[in-house]
Amino acid sequence: MTAPDDTHQKIIAAAKRRFMHYGYTKTTMAELAVDCDMSPGNLYRYFAGKLDIAEAICREASMQTAEDLSRILTTPGRTAAERLHDFLFMDLRETFHKLEDDPKIVEMAQIVTAERPEFHNEGLKREREVLCRIIELGNLSGEFQVTDPDFAAEMIQAATLKFSYPQLFTRLPLVKLERELEGVYQLIVAGLQSGAACCDPEKRLITA
Repeated sequence: MTAPDDTHQKIIAAAKRRFMHYGYTKTTMAELAVDCDMSPGNLYRYFAGKLDIAEAICREASMQTAEDLSRILTTPGRTAAERLHDFLFMDLRETFHKLEDDPKIVEMAQIVTAERPEFHNEGLKREREVLCRIIELGNLSGEFQVTDPDFAAEMIQAATLKFSYPQLFTRLPLVKLERELEGVYQLIVAGLQSGAACCDPEKRLITA
């Protein structure tokens, strides 16, 4: 007998194939049920609707991206500034190629982001935690002078959001995006090293 988790993964795998071939909007739950050799009623026992399946696919990809990025923290022989560079450029290149290789995924990602903003926020939080740790490592080594790593990580993410899944924001080629990101990175590192603008302005107002 197939375990529930196995059936769950079977549905996700079938949905990935159909979404990538036909697109999210042209796929129905009835078609997915046929692909999974089950009745539509049985499919609804595992997922309330097509959007829930799409969200599960996107969450799986988001968690894998965060896991890949977290390995930057343990790469030997890298300064905090280099780890930050690795983080930003890995995020850009991996997500760019993922969407270029599977253009129909862009449609699905846009729909999930619009319909389930809390999902997108979850992914941002996972990546922001890695950013915060990089900044803390920089503080420990003396490279950075950041009084509020959480706030700095939040602001770096806000400043570089365009470069994470960039096809959702622009159709610029990768070489152009890399040039822009390098410039943004240089400005960010200069700020982290000087300690400028790395404290939450609301806290400054409270303590002023």
